[in-house]
Amino acid sequence: MNLRAFLHGRFAAAFGTVGAVGAEPMIGAATRAEFGDYQANGAMAAAKQAQTQPRVLASAVVEALEDVDFAQSVTVEGPGFINITLSPAFVGEQLRQVEIDQTGCPDTIVVDYSSPNLAKEMHVGHLRTTIGDAMVRVLEALGHRVIRQNHVGDWGTQFGMLVAHLEDVREDAPELRDLEVFYAAARKRFDADPAFADRARHTVVALQGGDERVREYWQRFVDISLSHCRAVYDTLGITLADEDLDAESRYNDDLPSVITDLESAGLVTVDDGAKCVFLDELETPLIVQKRDGGYLYATTDLAAVRYRSAHYRADRILYFVDSRQTLHFRQLFAVARKAGFANESCTLEHHPFGAIMGRDNRPFKTRSGDVVKLSDLLDEAVRRARGLVASKNPELGTEEADHIARVVGIGAVKYADISKHRASDYVFDWDAMLNFDDNTAPYLQYAYARIQSLFRRGGVDPAALAEAPVISNETERRLGVALLRFQETLEQVASEALPHYLSGYLYGLAGDFMKFYETCPVLDAPGASRDHRLKLCALTGETLKRGLGLLGIETVDRM
Repeated sequence: MNLRAFLHGRFAAAFGTVGAVGAEPMIGAATRAEFGDYQANGAMAAAKQAQTQPRVLASAVVEALEDVDFAQSVTVEGPGFINITLSPAFVGEQLRQVEIDQTGCPDTIVVDYSSPNLAKEMHVGHLRTTIGDAMVRVLEALGHRVIRQNHVGDWGTQFGMLVAHLEDVREDAPELRDLEVFYAAARKRFDADPAFADRARHTVVALQGGDERVREYWQRFVDISLSHCRAVYDTLGITLADEDLDAESRYNDDLPSVITDLESAGLVTVDDGAKCVFLDELETPLIVQKRDGGYLYATTDLAAVRYRSAHYRADRILYFVDSRQTLHFRQLFAVARKAGFANESCTLEHHPFGAIMGRDNRPFKTRSGDVVKLSDLLDEAVRRARGLVASKNPELGTEEADHIARVVGIGAVKYADISKHRASDYVFDWDAMLNFDDNTAPYLQYAYARIQSLFRRGGVDPAALAEAPVISNETERRLGVALLRFQETLEQVASEALPHYLSGYLYGLAGDFMKFYETCPVLDAPGASRDHRLKLCALTGETLKRGLGLLGIETVDRM
């Protein structure tokens, strides 16, 4: 149940009853306990139209509410704010059904994320691809049809250099185990050896022309690169699979028709030999073909927009690409619209993310100044977590401790990224992300494990508990309200493409549970209160596990 949507409906009807025609009640969660659970506003704007005072109108709305069985109190505060405190009986009854409600009108949503350049190994910046993966999990949970697209960079001039080098060293060269080393070696030859550079350029032409021998070497390099990506995806728990690959090379044959269609629409202007699209709403033109006839990323992206809109009949196309590409996507979307490459009903959305910084507030790199490989960073996370797990629970067996360390370490790295507003830069800090006492994955994982320990110690099967708890005090009621906000949080994440709303919700839920646990005896509670409180514990555990799962983070039963 979406509490915010429920209250919106009830208050919209009440506003209409008092003659506030066209007034739209704004329902928001209250930020302080004395304001109740939610605040309904709208009286401010409607009062002017109705030629009355906002507080008078708000009072009339409260009086017009029919059968306020959902509220313990509905009061008017200040100039016209309506505070709503949900009743314990309503909260308890709603907790009978806490499954995620799927939308009755599902959308087809294409999500473009990860998109590594296959010339090199994935680096720390690709950690932010978890933003896209969390989004697809949430969207699917809400019932939408989601199409993942991993638009990998496997085409372009640099691949001529790499393929030419591979021809010489063959695919079993030891340096291929490290793509950064392989790339550096190829680059060094390209810069130092004119004959090799010339052969690399000819290799590009042969690759683009479909030369079978060159294509074979190119495919070998792509396969090796993708194997590195798969290893990282497996470690991170990213849901991208081979069938989600949407490589740049896929659109190579379609690029001439993109230019032809842009020309037919009268959008192309030749400027200094290059074909460009100038639009009034863009401060700079979008170049779609170079003067030498070569194509650019923009050309490929236009082909991808057209394909995704026409083939998948997408309602939304979401791009999770870093903020440095903001201008590119503004240009891309404007030209795609003008050319009719996207259906009018299809929204094109760039959801940018910021950079990962070191403690010196510069892009995060190794001590030697090199880019941090993502695989190395994840190995380090597990190593550090292993030390923490051993110090906290030394009696664990080796196999269990290793498993917990992997779950905690990988979860800590992912959560540190997802819990920040995706458009913001953030500082990578091992100590902060592995802290068990703050807004971190280990803190939430520990809260879940603590709940599971209750059932082990009490010898209780959560499945045997009553369907709905009876709420008997304010601490229980507040925890119940927090549990009921899960649905509205997911819908907000889906609408705004901001997964940090979900991490913030889970952190708040864990905090409400800790307050409940500290003030309300559970296993020692008298009579029926024991089972009702155990039910609240079970629902909290389920929600934490489900919510973390939607962020791509695992849980363990003990830590």
